Amino acid sequence: MHIEPHGSGSGGTLNWLRAAVLGAGDGIISVASIVVGVAGAINDVRTIFISGVAGLLAGAFSMAAGEYVSVSSQRDSEKALLEKERQELRDMPKQELEELTGIYEGKGLTRATAEAVARELTAHDAFAAHAEAELKIDPAHLTKPWVAAFASLASFAVGGVIPLFSVLLAPKNLHVEATFGAVFVALVITGVLSARVSGGGWRRATWRVVFGGLIAMLITWAAGTLFGVAGI
Repeated sequence: MHIEPHGSGSGGTLNWLRAAVLGAGDGIISVASIVVGVAGAINDVRTIFISGVAGLLAGAFSMAAGEYVSVSSQRDSEKALLEKERQELRDMPKQELEELTGIYEGKGLTRATAEAVARELTAHDAFAAHAEAELKIDPAHLTKPWVAAFASLASFAVGGVIPLFSVLLAPKNLHVEATFGAVFVALVITGVLSARVSGGGWRRATWRVVFGGLIAMLITWAAGTLFGVAGI
């Protein structure tokens, strides 16, 4: 039985879960591509592993920095919009009341009902009413850059350790095969989880994730093999 989530925090929770699953997928594919690329060129476990660790650290911190900058910009924009709304409520309350009434009219309420709702909400908390109805922002739950950055870093790192462990645990001369196998299983799981979080069909979502990841690995493995053959 499908249960539709309710509550103000359900959408935000789903967004975080989706971001975590996608971040883990990025970590799996990125680190695995580096590992098989290096393994295609040289058959030295230590070098392959160090390259994978370097790729994991670089990717995780790059993801964290990018997410921090992105979410910080979003938070600054939200705060600027909220400050502008405070000023408008202070300087022209009648126009803002009319604006709120119009928003609820646009949602299908009659003029009388929309005006009554707008007046009641304004009397209770005008700022919160406008932030929600007009800006679609919850002032009490603005985006948090450091939380987003850490979540991106952690999810990428969790995904990235899978190909690293496959290299360490694989039998001698089977590093590439073991990595492909481990990554295939991990990407299938990631695709299914992504579909479950998004509420879509799992077959198509899983196929996209697995196909894209394996293609990326095949390309880097082929490039590494060519470099290895050429002795570069």
